[in-house]
Amino acid sequence: MLSKDTLQFLEDLKNNNNRDWFLDNKKRYEAFKKDYHKLITDFLDAMKPLDSSLEMLEVKNCTFRINRDIRFSKDKSPYKAHMGIWLSSGTKGQNRSGYYIHIEKGTSFIAGGFYSPEADDLKKVRKEIAFFYEDLEEILTDKNFKKEFKNLDITENNALKNPPRGYEKEHPGIEFLKLKSFTATQKFDILAVTQQDFVSIMSQKLIALKPLNDFINRALTSEE
Repeated sequence: MLSKDTLQFLEDLKNNNNRDWFLDNKKRYEAFKKDYHKLITDFLDAMKPLDSSLEMLEVKNCTFRINRDIRFSKDKSPYKAHMGIWLSSGTKGQNRSGYYIHIEKGTSFIAGGFYSPEADDLKKVRKEIAFFYEDLEEILTDKNFKKEFKNLDITENNALKNPPRGYEKEHPGIEFLKLKSFTATQKFDILAVTQQDFVSIMSQKLIALKPLNDFINRALTSEE
């Protein structure tokens, strides 16, 4: 769980997103960071027994810097006014599927899967879907997955209009082969993070994504 002070810090930062305010509130930021790291620890403690691929993760592997990369952004706000947690067996230079928790007023959600993969990784996932579509279908129709996430995130921005090169439009998994990301998402109210059972409830929801993550990671690690 998080303290209400942490949520208030994020709200105040959103309304005062500049370096002077941030430096004047450095003590509040340190308290925020401590709360952030404690939440990650709680998620690791809850998720590791459910997914052994996370066993080697430490808090530092799951955090995001509060500073924004503004080099190519029209929005020059220097700080992120949200909290993110990424749980994945991937390492630097080795992308893997995983679990994500996003905490932000009005847009909080949990998610999992593989977001915006590089071209080579995208080809591997599509190849896995092409050859083992039945495996993916079984995962997506599982009652636990359906209950929590219903389906993969399929939007106009996340899918090609036409089949990717090399795939026929008649393929039974064509709607999934068209995807550019392979994620599933569930929204939640930000006040849920202040409840004692937040981590246990969200961990039970997130673990419904494990078969999807395993399928994607199998694609990424299989020999050609």
